[in-house]
Amino acid sequence: MRDDPFSPAVRLLGWAVHGTFLVLLAIAAVQVLNDGLYAAAAGGLALGALYVAGVTFGHWRTSAAQGRGWLVLLTLAWITLALASPDFVWLAFPLFFVYHHLLPLPVALPGVVLMTAAAVATIGWHTHTLTLAQVLGPSIGAAVATLMSMAYRALYRESEARRRLIGDLVSTRERLVRAEGDAARLAERERLAREIHDTLAQGMSSIILLLRAVRRDLDTDRAAADARLLEAEEAAAENLEEARGFVRALAPPALRGSSLADALRRVTESAAARTPTRVRFEVSGTPVALPIGHDVALLRIAQGALGNVARHSGAGNAGVTLTFLDDLVVLDVYDDGCGFDPRGAPGSDGTGFGLRAMRERARAVGGTLTVESAPGEGTAVAATLPLPDETPPPGGTPPPDGDPLPEEAT
Repeated sequence: MRDDPFSPAVRLLGWAVHGTFLVLLAIAAVQVLNDGLYAAAAGGLALGALYVAGVTFGHWRTSAAQGRGWLVLLTLAWITLALASPDFVWLAFPLFFVYHHLLPLPVALPGVVLMTAAAVATIGWHTHTLTLAQVLGPSIGAAVATLMSMAYRALYRESEARRRLIGDLVSTRERLVRAEGDAARLAERERLAREIHDTLAQGMSSIILLLRAVRRDLDTDRAAADARLLEAEEAAAENLEEARGFVRALAPPALRGSSLADALRRVTESAAARTPTRVRFEVSGTPVALPIGHDVALLRIAQGALGNVARHSGAGNAGVTLTFLDDLVVLDVYDDGCGFDPRGAPGSDGTGFGLRAMRERARAVGGTLTVESAPGEGTAVAATLPLPDETPPPGGTPPPDGDPLPEEAT
């Protein structure tokens, strides 16, 4: 039968119809053999073969014409056999279901009525009489098959309507989620635009006006020029503090009010407190201030790697090392746990989802991430990020809040 949302029940009904047809055909064939009607028995075998071939190899879902042609052949073969022996008349009952399945209702109903009349007439032709039982038998069978088929059609239409409604609801929900995401991004952009316009842009405008006044008064009124310079310096300092406020608002909580090294130390201590693994943190080289994007990427990579150590490695010892080189900063997270084969882990790049996310974070700031591991030999994750050109030279002290902005505006 056709595919639908309650297809198991429909398949069961289909097999019941097929089984009924073949059982009635077998009974009729045995009976005509006992009566010596060998040609009718052979015709019954041919009808069975035609039925099985149509059910097995029919392509009615894509070609309704093939199914209807097959139904015409079945009907003609049934009429021929029913005229040969009344034992084949009762094959009309399963054929009623086939009519309703392959034909639209306005066509199936007249077809069932004609088959019922043919069955009654054939029985009367063989018995030379017509009783009430001979009329009611095929008629009741036709009525039952019709009612069951109509009930299935109604259920199918209702289920299809429900399926379309659910599809529309899912599609609407997806559009709503996308719209909410777009609205949130637009709202955030508008908020930042308002903040920048009301603070940084206004401050910059004030500085420009003050510097123009300084240039105007520099030769004629030195005291006024100095006063204007002092005001410009104060305005620049205020703008710098506003910028730092923006950076702190966008940074992860662990980076607020602290350097990357301090944030990594706290993350390491937290990981050690939550698991039996002994975790050690070290800083190598001279720390320098990094852009907030570098800080966030390295912090998130460390958190992800330590999370993998806690969940999967079973390690007794682990370490986190932050190394500052002349033009690179390197974060190493390693453990002595069970290890794994990076090439066999799920994911398009040979790693799991967590490692894939770490790799994307490193790539987003121009860096790389490598994973070295083998079963039974522990794991080492290394993130290497290039230092930007504007990074202060080695020996400089990073700002206390970890942001990359200089301490002085001048």
